[in-house]
Order: sequence, then C-alpha cells, then structure tokens
Amino acid sequence: MSSRILQWLSLVGIIWLQSINGTNSNFPAYSSQLKQLLSISQVQLNNLAFASDAGKLFGCFAGIASIYLPLWLVLIIGSALGLIGYGVQYLFLINQISSLSYGHIFLLTVIAGNSICWINTVCYVIAIRNFPSNRQIVVGLTTSYVGLSAKIYTDIVDAKFSSSPTERAKAYLFLNSILPVIICVIASPLARVVDVKSSRNMGVGFITMFVITIATGVYAVFSSLEFMSSKLSSMSNAIGIFVFLLAPLVIPVVEKIMEVVRKLNIKTEMKVYDFTVEDNEGAERMESGVKVREEASEEVHEVGAKEEIGVKVMLTRLDFWLYFFVYFFGATLGLVFLNNLGQIAESRGYSGTSTLVSLSSSFGFFGRLMPSLMDYFFSSLSLPQGRKWTWKMHGHGLLQIHFHHLGFPLYFWNFLSCSSICSNTKVL
Repeated sequence: MSSRILQWLSLVGIIWLQSINGTNSNFPAYSSQLKQLLSISQVQLNNLAFASDAGKLFGCFAGIASIYLPLWLVLIIGSALGLIGYGVQYLFLINQISSLSYGHIFLLTVIAGNSICWINTVCYVIAIRNFPSNRQIVVGLTTSYVGLSAKIYTDIVDAKFSSSPTERAKAYLFLNSILPVIICVIASPLARVVDVKSSRNMGVGFITMFVITIATGVYAVFSSLEFMSSKLSSMSNAIGIFVFLLAPLVIPVVEKIMEVVRKLNIKTEMKVYDFTVEDNEGAERMESGVKVREEASEEVHEVGAKEEIGVKVMLTRLDFWLYFFVYFFGATLGLVFLNNLGQIAESRGYSGTSTLVSLSSSFGFFGRLMPSLMDYFFSSLSLPQGRKWTWKMHGHGLLQIHFHHLGFPLYFWNFLSCSSICSNTKVL
C-alpha cells in the first residue's frame, strides 16, 4: 500500500480518536445527577470540574512517554487511565464498590482528565510526522473533532440507555470509561507513523476532507435542534453521526482505486509500447531522476521553513504570551460556562440539558475547525503569519457582535462566543 494511502488512513484514525477523546466535555449533561448521587455541594461539584482540567497539568508525562515508547502503547496507557478514572466511579455508582470518599472521586477525576492528554499526544505526533508540509491544517482539522465528543456521547446515551436522569448519569460514566478503549483498539492499526515520501499535490484530498467535516458539523448542529431532533428517532440521530465519522474513509478508498487504475494503465502501455520504452529508457531515467531531485528539494525546503524552538526561546516570544493570555482570559472563561451549563439550565427551569450540551458541542466543533479553514485559505494567498492570525481574531469577533445585535437568544450567542474562543486559541 502506498504511503499516500497510509497517510490518509492515519488521518482517519486520528479523527476517530479525537472524536471520542473529549470525555470531559459531556460533564454538564450529567453533573446535576452526579451531585445528587454523590450528595455533594455545588462548590465540590465545581472542584470536580476543575480536577478534570487539572489532570491536564500532568500532560508532559505523555509527551515524554511518546519519545521513548511506541505510540500504540501510549494509546493503551491513555485509554487505561480513562478506564480507571471513570470506571471506578461508575462501579461506585452501581454499588459494586462499597465506599469512596470525595478525595478518591477527586483523584479519579484528575486521572481521567490526564488520560485525554495521552491520546491527544499520539494524535499530534502522528499528524505532525505524517503531514509535515500541512501539519497546522491537519492538527487543527483533527482537533476540531474533540468538540464533537459531547454530541457523540449524548446521541449514544439517548439511543441506547434509559431516559431516567440517574441512569443517564451512570451511562455517561460507563461510556467515558469503555468507549475510548474500544476506539483506541480499532484505530491503532490506522493511527501510526508512516514513511512519507512526499506531501505534495494533496489539495483535492484536503478540500474533500473539509467538505466532509463541514457537512458533519452542519448535521451535528441541525440534529441537535429541538425541532429537528423531534422528527428523528434517537437511533437515527446516532446512526447519522456515525455515518459522517466513517465518511473520511472515502478519501483513502478513492486513492486506492486511482492507484489500481494507474497500475493497470501502466501495464497496458508497457505491453503496447514496449519497443518505445526500450528506445527511450535512458532519457526517461534521466528525466525522472531530475524530477525526483526537484520534488525532494521542494519538499525539504517546504518542511525546513518550519521553525523548531526550545522552551527558553518560546518563553521569550510574543506569540507564546499572546496565545497564553488569550487562552487564559478567553477559553478558560468559556470552559467555566460550559462546565456549569447543566446547573445554569436547571436554574432557568430548562429540562433539555442534553440538547444544550449537544448544541454547544456542535458549535465548539465549528469553532475549532475555523482556524484550519483559514490556514488553508490564507496559505494560498501567501500572507504573513501575523496577518493571518489578526484576520482570524477580527473575523470571529465580528461574528459574535453581528449575531448579538441581530437579537439572537442569549444561549445561542454564548455558543457562538465559545466557538470563537476555540478558534482563537489555535497554536500559531
């Protein structure tokens, strides 16, 4: 199998891994029930939300492990941590474990939050190594599927589990523990580093991938709206999102078909024009050698344009601190809002918390996707990197202001704001 096909298969594997890796994003869907089941206060519940994010502070261990361990083993470790973190909590809620203190629950939540970093690290390493010329685009595109996780988990719970709020809370913990393990086992043969010969002429594939991704987001948004979800059964809704997750397989399948067709054409031409090939063998060998050298030099030049810096140099860069403070004062506030979305909905007398979680997940998906689209668009215009980033910031700010003044409901504007926050925090 050619390296080009393996590249696209690795991208599909990364998408599947990222789509189930946002296990902390469905917390608002069951936070109210978890509060009742554990008999804890609102402050303690907020601390559990913090614990999930605090687990990511230890994400550096995943990075170190990816240097010395095979990536498939890093995946197994990450999924195992999630299995322990969420699985033990699930066993406690179904009375298979007699007693757990709040401190134990807090520690298990930290472990579960840390598990996300291990799977993320594998996805980033594979994306960067397999797509060296388009790594920003690929990392941004695949990371957008993390925003879809809450939507996926909610659809599964709606389709397969009881409508009882207590049972749904247990179902979320069960899925958070077991689904990443299953997907890691399925995706690990695909999500691996391949020997990349060339990353050129992949424009058609990326355009197709963007079309599939945008269509996935549109379906996620509309299927989350109440007037649409009422027309579709929960099972149909879940099947639809899984079909869109399988859709990226179209690209490697088409690549394989084209490869087979090219080989058949070459064999046919060799049989018909065998004497011509023999006469011009020396000239063709020389011409192909020149082309290979030119392509190799272009590829090396393109990849070499990326700058690798150390931690000390990074801390002296303005770009790093811009990213840090935008994330600290922007996305962090958005996370606080999303973590308390269930409590906010409950206080407003709204019972459809899962609908709000699905909708916010879908808008977060688009917010993460926007930078990749803009990177791909602006790269063809050859704009300086700083100007690209400025356009992203201004564009999303105007998007928020525009919808706010059009009089859209407050929750709708908040979702757009959160999607804008996601898009503004992409690594430069």
